[in-house]
Amino acid sequence: MSIKIKWLGHSCFAVECEGYKIVLDPFEPGSVPGLLPVEEEADLVLCSHEHFDHNYRAGVVVSEQPRENPFRVTALSSYHDDQQGALRGKNTIFLLEAENMKIAHFGDIGCMPEEPVLQKLRGADAVMIPVGGHYTVDAPGAKAILDEVRPRVVIPMHYRSEAFGFDVLSTLEDFLKLCGPGVRFGGTSLELTPETPRQVAVLSCPVEEK
Repeated sequence: MSIKIKWLGHSCFAVECEGYKIVLDPFEPGSVPGLLPVEEEADLVLCSHEHFDHNYRAGVVVSEQPRENPFRVTALSSYHDDQQGALRGKNTIFLLEAENMKIAHFGDIGCMPEEPVLQKLRGADAVMIPVGGHYTVDAPGAKAILDEVRPRVVIPMHYRSEAFGFDVLSTLEDFLKLCGPGVRFGGTSLELTPETPRQVAVLSCPVEEK
């Protein structure tokens, strides 16, 4: 019983269970400094909103052979900013449930989700949440959401490092100061099981060679 979660950079992830793969929030080639283009094969593509660094469906070859989807997919409405979408519009949080586990991809969440949404997210086994600020919640905003949701595994995304990311974003360190040192993975993925311990999982992602 496991779900593989692979970080492709920025907010893009490939989530796989029983051979069925979902790619979330693929970004346009060259749109995020330092990151390699998204070139994936999958069964389903989900986009949290229609901005160029989250909706490049052309980067994913969707299988023409239909397979049974082991995930129950729930789309939860939220906002890309803290003004009810007035600045950047709506955002979708995707809740994926399989193998008696549930994981959530927060997209470009810009504020605390409303209580009915929080109720569905609470106790998640893993969440992928932006922490870089400017376009999304910042580190304190992400921590406030996590304090409400209380997930077992937190995977930070949508931040800047020396190798990748938008200059206006904060670095991961601002988030880790609030939420602990994190477990740094040498690779791009983790296998989520019911036994995976509570942690902040810092994944690597594919970057351009300099």
